[in-house]
Amino acid sequence: MSGCSSGDVCSQEQRRRCCISHVFFNSATLNSDEIAAIHVAPSRGRSGDGGDGVFWSKNPRKFIRSGQVHRTADSSSSGSSSCCGPPVYEGDECFTFGDVLKAVDSLASLLRSILDADDPYLILSQSSFSVKSNYSKQRTSSRSKSAVSFIPSVKQLAESDNVYKPKILGLYMPPSVEYIVSVLSVLRCGEAFLPLDPLWPKDRILSVVSSANVDLIVTFEPSFYDVEKSGWLVEFGSCPVLSLSMKEIMEGCSSPLQLYWPCEKEQKRLFCYVLYTSGSTGEPKGVCGTEQGLLNRFMWMQELYPMHEGEILLFKTSISFIDHLQEFLGAMLGACTLVIPPFNELRKDPFSIVNFLQAYSINRLIAVPSLMRVILPTLKIQSNIGIGCSLKFLVLSGEDFPLSLWDELSSLLPRTSILNLYGSTEVSGDCTYFDCKMLPTILDTEALTSVPIGVPISNCDVLLVGENDTSKTGEIYVGGLCVSIGYIEASPTPLDYIKMCKNYSCNCCEDDCGSQVYYRTGDFARRLPGGDLVFLGRKDRTIKVHGQRVALEEIENIIRAHPDVIDAAVISHEDSGELSFLTAFLVLRHNNLSGNLVRSSVRSWLSSKVPLAMIPNRFVLIESLPMSSSGKVDYAFLASSTFFTLHVQDDIDGAKHSDNLEMIKKVYYYLLKGHFVHFVCLNIFIILLAPIYSNT
Repeated sequence: MSGCSSGDVCSQEQRRRCCISHVFFNSATLNSDEIAAIHVAPSRGRSGDGGDGVFWSKNPRKFIRSGQVHRTADSSSSGSSSCCGPPVYEGDECFTFGDVLKAVDSLASLLRSILDADDPYLILSQSSFSVKSNYSKQRTSSRSKSAVSFIPSVKQLAESDNVYKPKILGLYMPPSVEYIVSVLSVLRCGEAFLPLDPLWPKDRILSVVSSANVDLIVTFEPSFYDVEKSGWLVEFGSCPVLSLSMKEIMEGCSSPLQLYWPCEKEQKRLFCYVLYTSGSTGEPKGVCGTEQGLLNRFMWMQELYPMHEGEILLFKTSISFIDHLQEFLGAMLGACTLVIPPFNELRKDPFSIVNFLQAYSINRLIAVPSLMRVILPTLKIQSNIGIGCSLKFLVLSGEDFPLSLWDELSSLLPRTSILNLYGSTEVSGDCTYFDCKMLPTILDTEALTSVPIGVPISNCDVLLVGENDTSKTGEIYVGGLCVSIGYIEASPTPLDYIKMCKNYSCNCCEDDCGSQVYYRTGDFARRLPGGDLVFLGRKDRTIKVHGQRVALEEIENIIRAHPDVIDAAVISHEDSGELSFLTAFLVLRHNNLSGNLVRSSVRSWLSSKVPLAMIPNRFVLIESLPMSSSGKVDYAFLASSTFFTLHVQDDIDGAKHSDNLEMIKKVYYYLLKGHFVHFVCLNIFIILLAPIYSNT
């Protein structure tokens, strides 16, 4: 039910770590009147640029506690002399932990009633409207045909009596308080959530919903964010849609929540979320992540680098990227304040992140190295020096962290602790860490080009599996609490997971030899004498672009479906070993087609089907793809300097002025338009674009 009495078997200390719902309940109850989240008002509601590059008034009003459900700061609010709360500006909307807890209880209760029986709030899609009377039976029978694909040992566990497969609820909304409430509500009622990024093309969203056999899609009416309404999901989707407003949820629950805690159920939930990543098979893969993996990652951070009440964090990561989970869970479970920038502003203007860091005195930031490289020139501006005083932790993950970038960041932010984390969606986001304060000592004896990815976090095991037992280099295998249970698809058991001994050279077949499930990452690393790992690269054709995992095979498959293309191959290459670029080689169905028209058509085709990170930077037209002796596409030859000299240069010269010059002109015009009228920034921007322009 809603809690345990003093006579219950589980003690308060045991409950503290038993599930995310309990940890949040304890955090929210103890800090009921503190600010949990601030929805930043759109820029049109702020005062103008004060000349220092920040688009807020210089004297922010502090939050004043009140008995309201939540409050919006306005010009009539009297300022507070208290310095204990985070800065709040005109138009910002604040939610206390008590507000969020109440909303979670309300929505969890509503979801439970909907999933257990028909409910008047439910909006059925057109394709399922006619079978409303036998909806429950139909969904149950269809789910049995879509089993989760596991390695044998985990599959046996899934079929045992002490676990259950949860229902999957799609969450169609951007980073917001509504999204946070939705995630916590789904976890509270014992089911699993599936983030549906509004930035995804509609075809991809519908494909993911169908593949995961989603039971219900939850969406909120846009309030502080500008996103397309969910009506199209009702029209084209294959499952029911629940559309709500935050006001309805806040007013919907007045009595105590009558639900068992997920950790108190006799059967344990097999997974608590599904997150889709780009698949090496050419199709997106739905990773089934566990609650113990998420909670273990949070507890590890709290033990080594604890978040304290009153710290301010920024929620700016797309919900399609695994790192967004720790971004908001850290704040909600650690009793910190989460600042949520306007959805579209941050997407359209990544430089604006610097404004949010300074205006709200952000203490912790999670980012990919490429983002920090982009905003680095802006951080160097004298007016932004205050960020170095407020930013306590900078956590970088998602891609290789070049040593040159660390050198600049450490000089610019000497008071900031910088962590480099490594992981993937299959291992709950992170499985190793490196504290950069140790880097100078390592550099005394090691010649490195990138920051090490470090050692395993708590309750995780990392092996390097090489060709021989004495090798210090090998593929990264990850085991422990962080490992997901598999992919939610009906395909055969994936080769990504394997059961083996920690001493992988052991040939023992006994069950009691300490064997466990490991995830084969496809990444290679070498171990330094001190035990830290250094990332070397990938073994397959799955890469990271701006922190997002991209499978080149998936891009190829989508391009091949274009009516003017008969075949395609996509390769990645790096500029100065730091920035990844994608090149697509196209074999056209008809040779008399205009090259510029085809490029534009294929680019538009991709933009409607895949995220921006998966669209190649350039498209090269060739008569045929080079083949190896085995009859496969010779990707090594495609990427060779010989092939580029013979086939690519002329094509690039012809396309430069039509594609890339136009892109540079648009971005330059956007900067001049009013967001960054600073000639130093503009000159740096031109210098940064020069190698991109010359290579495309």
